[in-house]
Amino acid sequence: MPNKLPARTANSRPLSALRGLWPFLLPHRARIALAFVLLCLGSAAILLVPLAFRDLIDFGFGERERSAGGLLAGLSLNGHFLALFALASFWALAVAARYYTVSWVGERVTADLRSAVYARVLVQAPQFFETLQTGEVLSRLTGDTTLIQTVVGSSISMGLRSLFQFIGGMVMLAVTSLYLFSLNLGLMALLILPILAIGRKVRKLSRESQDRIADTSALAGEILNAMPTVQAYTQEPQEARRFAERTEASFATAIRRTRVRAALTALIITAIMGTIIFVLWIGARQVHDGLLTGGQLASFVLYAALVAGGVGTMAEVWGDVMRAAGATERLLELLHAESAILDTSVPQTPVSARQAAITFESVVFSYPARPQMRALDNICLDISPGETRHPQGRPALAARRGDQRPRCGIGNPRATRPQRGHAGTHHADHRPSAVHGAKG
Repeated sequence: MPNKLPARTANSRPLSALRGLWPFLLPHRARIALAFVLLCLGSAAILLVPLAFRDLIDFGFGERERSAGGLLAGLSLNGHFLALFALASFWALAVAARYYTVSWVGERVTADLRSAVYARVLVQAPQFFETLQTGEVLSRLTGDTTLIQTVVGSSISMGLRSLFQFIGGMVMLAVTSLYLFSLNLGLMALLILPILAIGRKVRKLSRESQDRIADTSALAGEILNAMPTVQAYTQEPQEARRFAERTEASFATAIRRTRVRAALTALIITAIMGTIIFVLWIGARQVHDGLLTGGQLASFVLYAALVAGGVGTMAEVWGDVMRAAGATERLLELLHAESAILDTSVPQTPVSARQAAITFESVVFSYPARPQMRALDNICLDISPGETRHPQGRPALAARRGDQRPRCGIGNPRATRPQRGHAGTHHADHRPSAVHGAKG
């Protein structure tokens, strides 16, 4: 039975692969909840800063009657500044605590994911490692998990913070001036479609970039493991050229992804700043006509800056999340790989060394990497304990007294089953024995 990796669905949802991280996040739900609370507190603190600036500006410019119902009503000029400093200090503490908590969760999840994937790879049959390059597995254990650590440990937190600031800023913009908010909202709605379209392109290119990196790592791992052979045939220049070609292909793919992300960032920044400048021009005319105070316009500017910053950060985080989705999909393929070595509910007890015997009945076996070449072709043997057979003048199989490991070309028959025929010890088929009970 060949090893199988889960099939990739071409039309799957972009973020569906990230659901596979939930079993690794669930044990740390208390810390995740704490980080969420700290995130809410920090976002609330930063959203109060523009209100404090509004009251401070109106109070300082003599419009005390219009600022009497504000957030800092009743405070002196010095009290306004002290309140601003207190808000900034509280925000700093909340951000620091959230950063530590989220980083801890990211590091822990990454370590657990690496261990789980590595443990899953170890139980795969030998044909798994013949058809999947070791360097690719190492690339997934290092590069892909690093991407996931970056997203879980920082990007997701930054994205949620920016989302809260965006939503809170939009609400406060509507409270400050509904007319200016309506203009702002209408113009920003035009940006949604291009952002979504370019985001899908970024995800596709991110997956291709990770695949090229894995190919490069796989080639390097295979060549370094076979250096005696490479040097024996003086293939060093040829292998260096092959590696350089793989590296250039990886570079070209990464540059295409970076170019698309740069275009996405430029589009968002230009459109957002253009929208803000246009709305501020309208707001300045309203202040000139006496419809708004200077403090209200200043708070509107600060809230608009928070919204713009939130959108820009979410655009960058969205690109990171798309890359992490591709990396998670690749890791889950390893984590959910079906091994060709299957356990049985009723394993046989291994026979003692003195009773060990080997029986081959019309065994046909080919290695998975070379299925067209038969390593064993219609082999029939019946070897008693302590007996050695030498078909055609060459040693083939031996079951020695005192040696618990039958020596054969296939190795552990549980791991490498013949394509046809029957292979067993002590007149028993190897197939129903336990995975870890047989040694070969």
